Amino acid sequence: MKTKTKIEKQLRKKSNNELVETIIAAKKNEKWMDVARILSMPRRDSTEMNLDEIDRNSKDGETMVVPGKVLSQGEVNKKIRIVAFGFSEKAREKLLKSKIQTSSILEEIKKNPEGKGIRIIKK
Repeated sequence: MKTKTKIEKQLRKKSNNELVETIIAAKKNEKWMDVARILSMPRRDSTEMNLDEIDRNSKDGETMVVPGKVLSQGEVNKKIRIVAFGFSEKAREKLLKSKIQTSSILEEIKKNPEGKGIRIIKK
């Protein structure tokens, strides 16, 4: 398990300002700490998840958090909210057509700092 100190050391190597801001915000609450740990990993270990994987691992009404990028393969047939660090253009288009709510992790942390009702999907 990564400590806050280890996350801080890895954070210094990041050059994406949005990523740095997201990790700093996620470290402030224990529920979001897993997201901070995953996002602070090296890029080669980053999480990429297809829509069909998200659909398989979710239930209606859930808020699914993907600490990485959502890709467009497959469809989502359930009424869920998807919170992710990034979305591919095609994935965002498919989600808009399906009327699935999407938001970034940083927006969700600001709206829901306690992390109530979220489920983090890890590979």
